[in-house]
Amino acid sequence: MSEVFRKEKFLIIPGVFNPFTALLAEKVGFRAIYLSGGALTSSLGLPDIGIISLEELANEVRKIREVTQIPMIVDADTGFGEAINVYRTVRVLEKAGANAIQIEDQKMPKKCGHLDGKEVVERSVMVSKIKAALEARKDALIIARVDSNDVFGLEDAIERAKEYVEAGADIIFPEALHSKEEFAKFAKEVKAPLLANMTEFGKTPLITAKEFEELGYKYVIFPVTIFRVAAKAMKEALEVLLNEGTQKSLIDKMMTRKEQYEIINYDFYDKLDKKLAKLL
Repeated sequence: MSEVFRKEKFLIIPGVFNPFTALLAEKVGFRAIYLSGGALTSSLGLPDIGIISLEELANEVRKIREVTQIPMIVDADTGFGEAINVYRTVRVLEKAGANAIQIEDQKMPKKCGHLDGKEVVERSVMVSKIKAALEARKDALIIARVDSNDVFGLEDAIERAKEYVEAGADIIFPEALHSKEEFAKFAKEVKAPLLANMTEFGKTPLITAKEFEELGYKYVIFPVTIFRVAAKAMKEALEVLLNEGTQKSLIDKMMTRKEQYEIINYDFYDKLDKKLAKLL
């Protein structure tokens, strides 16, 4: 499945946070998904500061893999420790079903990449993590996220990215760039497959996927978009239930039972159950 990331000319990749959203993205027609740390932690009622465990993340990957084989990038934050920990992280996540694994160069405790106050590790520390990841992986791509733009500036981010490419990273992910001009300069200087993050309410202005493609990016992720839309819709529905005591005004906003069952492959399990019953 990692071949999809290698061969596709350009990919728009939505962030997902559970098996249903992964299935939904596949049914809509996306070619790959991004298991977003920000969306996943929020779905667990926790902040995205590196406090979930490797096993919690791997378990979510396994649950998604139980229902779909769509190519998946997994956000592994800082790799759950130092280089030796990154080695195990990559082994565990790839075995669970990750096709590409993202590691960032922040210090712990990490922050969302678009918040102020984050710190980054020395370049040599991140290089050692990349090399450990490459030593561990069998086929998964290794994505190196560069978080230093807001700490030391764009030139530092570019120089870090070049070192990460030299270390063997397959894809470079410049986080929290501030303009199309910065994205263009980064793409001009860094000769590697590039991933752009089009999150909302952050440091990056809204840029379309087409514009990113024209700027030289091979992948664009929308990590928390569907979580935020769903969260607002759920909040509004709960308020209606509380205030009106009925869902009548919500019916037109709902996915129908038929649509829901189509996504979760209900008919397959129903037919399988009947087939197995005949064998008794």
